[in-house]
Amino acid sequence: MPLIDVMNFIDLPSVSEGHEMDNINPPMEQLNPNDLLIFARVAELGSFSRAADRMGLPKSTVSRRITLLEECLGERLMLRTTRRLTFTEFGVKLLEHARQIAADVDAVTALTEHRQAQPTGRLRVSMPSEIAELILHDMLAAFVAMYPAVSLELDLSSRRVDLLAEGFDVALRIGKLPDDALLAARRLADMKNGLYAAPSYLAEHGELASPTDLQQHQAVHRLGRNGEVEQWSLVNGELHWEGIPPGRFSANSPGLLIRQACAGSGIVSVPDLFATAHVRSGELQRVLSDWCMPSDTAWAVFPGRRLMPTKTRAFIDMLQQTLAEKLEGA
Repeated sequence: MPLIDVMNFIDLPSVSEGHEMDNINPPMEQLNPNDLLIFARVAELGSFSRAADRMGLPKSTVSRRITLLEECLGERLMLRTTRRLTFTEFGVKLLEHARQIAADVDAVTALTEHRQAQPTGRLRVSMPSEIAELILHDMLAAFVAMYPAVSLELDLSSRRVDLLAEGFDVALRIGKLPDDALLAARRLADMKNGLYAAPSYLAEHGELASPTDLQQHQAVHRLGRNGEVEQWSLVNGELHWEGIPPGRFSANSPGLLIRQACAGSGIVSVPDLFATAHVRSGELQRVLSDWCMPSDTAWAVFPGRRLMPTKTRAFIDMLQQTLAEKLEGA
């Protein structure tokens, strides 16, 4: 984001001709509001490098401007080490004013983007690869065709990106969200999960009458973010079952797990939305259909600005509509 060009706003005292200046302290060097904006970005992102990337400046410039700000004010604002930034008492007080400047700059930028009649510019989106490839491929193509002035960039890696530090406009996330005052979220859909297996597997190993039968079967397991196999939880009215069935294959890719299940490797727990096409083709069938698994909520997460850019709003609206249509047909 380019720095704003703001006029210096400190009025220096004038001295009439003939007045002696021996007892007057030299005026403080005029304060540059851009330096306060830089200070706010460094505090927001916790790093000189991240602030430099966010503002499109060299890291050396950010460091130099903070040093000049400290010299101008005659006070140390922060203590820098290789691992963290610590703010002085004066730095904490100044940060309140610096954040207001940053908020005003963000509001002006968001207002400009919001007023655009048509979505334009670069749109950076992070989402799980399976959702993009298995569910949203048609929607992504339609978005690109509908908004030719938008350049859509997708990050499909499994890592959870830092929206602010890495300059993302929106992320599609599944499950519980951590508290973050700098981000906002819109609930998109609740995705139900179920158990599925290939007809060939069930013909060889037998049908299941209750969850306790899972211990005599093989499962293909999904790995959680901690690298551990996820536990299965099933509910039927007031009945409840939890456990990890035996299995010799695990991965953090729902798409790969579905392919393994289709090949007869075992029972898989996946969102119904992922399995629908394979059920229709006869590759998979529902197992223990009377038992329900917890739903996962899909969220659109974005920087918590007061106004949302038109390009981001258009993408989230289309995303929500597509998921609703897919779930209705599942």
